[in-house]
Amino acid sequence: MFPLRDHNPSGRVPYVTYALIVLNVAVFLLALPLQASVEGINSYYGEWAMIPARISQFDGLWTLLTSMFMHGGFLHIAFNMLFLWIFGDNLEDEMGHLPYLGFYLLSGLGAAMVQYLSAPYSMVPMVGASGAIAGVMGGYLLLFPRARVDVLFILIIFFKIVPIPAWVMLGLWFGLQVIGGLGADPDAGGVAHWAHAGGFVTGVLLALPLFRRLGGPAFWDRTHGRPPHPVAEYQISHTRVPTVRRRR
Repeated sequence: MFPLRDHNPSGRVPYVTYALIVLNVAVFLLALPLQASVEGINSYYGEWAMIPARISQFDGLWTLLTSMFMHGGFLHIAFNMLFLWIFGDNLEDEMGHLPYLGFYLLSGLGAAMVQYLSAPYSMVPMVGASGAIAGVMGGYLLLFPRARVDVLFILIIFFKIVPIPAWVMLGLWFGLQVIGGLGADPDAGGVAHWAHAGGFVTGVLLALPLFRRLGGPAFWDRTHGRPPHPVAEYQISHTRVPTVRRRR
């Protein structure tokens, strides 16, 4: 299940979201030559990734920030940037450019701290923008719970794009992170489920002041949980490949 786009156009150019995407991709590409050897990988992640055991010794505190601009592979950064592209522009539109940047960075820091608290003496490095992006998703859920999100469902060889409310897609995603965190060994590596869950909750909390300024529950009453502007409509065109009938 992969989100492709939402039906929630932004009213201004999301310069900060674009800049964050460019920065993350640039860091990833520039770091590729540094990872050409085992020594290079150990040096790169050992210096810039968030390692809980180092934080517990008050060493490498800067990695709480630098780790959110690092990624472990092409799919890792591709999916993170897709989620940021879909959900980031609307938060930036509502918050303004600089407040949104602060919101993003604080969400990433909150995500890193929750992951740290789940295993404060772990030597497993944590990298990725997904904690900060989870905060964006949490803020989006608070402001636009019934915005439509086009989701690609893949079941073996069957593909279908289905528009579903944001609260269903994001609520399911958050639930999977909590379940994953409860069932995973934080010292064993893999997906940083608690960073995702922590970033999501941090984003909801940080978006609360904006939600209250917009009117709180009255904002939902006015908008019915949908975007407070005309939604974007998309048409899925049929393939131009001709149908070839089989001879009997």
